[in-house]
Order: sequence, then structure tokens, then C-alpha cells
Amino acid sequence: MKKFILFFAIVAFAFVACQENSDEATPTQETLTVDMSDFYVYTDDDLSGKSTNGSNKDKCHTMKVLNQQLKENPGLYKKMYNIEKHTRTFIAAKGKPTNPGGGNGGDGTDPGTDPVDDGLGVINIPVYFHVVYSNAEENVSDAQITAQMSVLNEDFRKANNDINKVPAEFSGIAADSEITFTNAGTFRHSNSTGEWGTRDAVKSAYPPITPSTHLNIWVCNIGGGILGYAQFPGGSSSTDGVVLLYSSLPGGSAAPYNEGRTATHEVGHYLNLRHIWGDGRCRQDDFVADTPSSDGPNYGCPSFPTVNCKSTDMTMNYMDYTNDDCMYMFSEGQKSRMRAIFASGGARESLNQ
Repeated sequence: MKKFILFFAIVAFAFVACQENSDEATPTQETLTVDMSDFYVYTDDDLSGKSTNGSNKDKCHTMKVLNQQLKENPGLYKKMYNIEKHTRTFIAAKGKPTNPGGGNGGDGTDPGTDPVDDGLGVINIPVYFHVVYSNAEENVSDAQITAQMSVLNEDFRKANNDINKVPAEFSGIAADSEITFTNAGTFRHSNSTGEWGTRDAVKSAYPPITPSTHLNIWVCNIGGGILGYAQFPGGSSSTDGVVLLYSSLPGGSAAPYNEGRTATHEVGHYLNLRHIWGDGRCRQDDFVADTPSSDGPNYGCPSFPTVNCKSTDMTMNYMDYTNDDCMYMFSEGQKSRMRAIFASGGARESLNQ
């Protein structure tokens, strides 16, 4: 009888021990700790853009808009800190806990491992277009909007015609983000305003429609050579969305930025991606492990390899500043980062319904 009781005691102990080891091997979001010591939002880097006229280097005004929002909204930093912490924790809990925060691995991914299924499936984002025009050229056609939607879907699903150009060094991490877009409606507004600027005046005139469940895109004449700007997750719902220069849509006159890649770049910001150089040269990072550090944006169509910060720049990444026909990939780390905001508790969870 004593032997019988002892046998069951040993079995019970082994079961409990295995259960504890299993829990330790698969940390949950609730128990995982991530490093947030490298987190930043405000940037003061002047090398943050390029323009359609070549004189002023602003292609994307997103970071400057964020700087302004941080000044005007003291609580925004904390909101973005919490979003970043959620992002890193979600990614690390999904099986990539090699570097959950800190330095060039701020997203918690290991670029040497295979992608891990995050359980979210293909995410579809409905899009409202607000076309605001003062003349016929600015009143972009339905065909241009359809073409822009095609570019977004091809780029985010790794289905564009240029994806086979990705160099061997990066081909293994070129990602299908499994994010798609559908046109939920186009609204046209005639307005005599010549230039709308980057202080969200166009959004005030024509507010976003259900921004919690739809991506709103304003198409207008921004002015100042600016091609576009976006709002990061965490900002006010009254200004949430993306603003595009009308001539940056496919078939527009903003060559070499008229193939729709401005929208791809700005939607990347809307989905929580930074510029690949971190808007701070080699000393700052984009929180993605598999995008090499860089000392600033690249322009035109750079030759490969372009080396900065002792590594090869991913100049063909959508979050750089190269010409539209010379950018054609997101990385696996960027994919993980974008998709994390759709998870339970994520900043854009309500878009994934």
C-alpha cells in the first residue's frame, strides 16, 4: 500500500513540475517583461524628408506633425508609450522573446527565425476617401482611387511587380503583412482653399467618418512640396488618418512620386511604423530588429549595397524616402509591429472586426 501511495505521489509531483515548466516556456502577455529603455517619440532630426521640387527635403511630414501634437497634448507621450509596450509584449509573447525591447531589436523579433503565426488572420481595413479640390486636376478620378487601392493591396500583400528585385540579403525577410484594404466610399468636396498645410485644417473642414472602424484618407493640395503625412496610433480620433498630395496618386504629376507609394508609406506610419533610420541617424532606431540602422533617409534610386552605420541600408523599404519605383518591401519585423496594434488591447483593435 505504501508503494502504491508513493507511486502516485511521484506522478503528481512530475505533473506539477511539467506544468510549471510549460508555463515558463510560453510566457503570456500578462507575465512577460519588456525593455522600454530605448523608447522615444519626439525627434529633432532635420534629415526627415524630401520634396516634389527638390529644394526642401520634406517628402513625409509625419514626424513633424507628431512633434507638434506632443507639444499640444501632454498626455500623448504616455499613450504612445503604452501602445509601444503593448506592441513589444504582444510580439514577444507570440514566440519571439529573444530581444523584447532595447536597441535595434526593439520589436522583440529575431530576424533569424521563421515568422510566427499571431492568430489574427488576414486583416481587412475599410477606407474612406475625402477628395478636396479647388480645380479639376485636384479632383482625382475614381480610376486613380481604384489604382491607389490596388497599390496598397499589392504592397501590403507582397504582390507588387517589383518584389523579385529585393536583394538576396533581404529576400528572406520580405513580408506579406496579411493586411488588405477595401474602398468603403469616396466623398468629394469642392473648396476654394489653395493649400491646406499640415496642421489638419482639411480634417477640421471635413472630419473623419467613424475613425475607430475606418481608415480615413484625405486627398488634397497640401502645399510646401509635402507629399503626405499620417497620424500615429494614440492621437486624437478627430484627426486620425492620412493626408495625401493629390498628384502622388497613380497617374498624378508628382513624378517620381506618382505611383501611389506615398500612400503605402503614410499608411505604414498610421499602422505604427517609423522611418527606417529612426529620425535620428545612427543613434536612434525604428524599433524593428531586421531593418538595419541608417544615418538618414535615402533618395532617388540608390545603388546596392548602400552602406551606412556599418550595415547595408534597406533602401527598397517603403519606410525610406526613395523614388516610388525603387521601394517595394516591408520586413517581417515591420509586419509583426503593424499587426500587433490589431490584437486584443491594441490601439487599432476596432479596425479588425
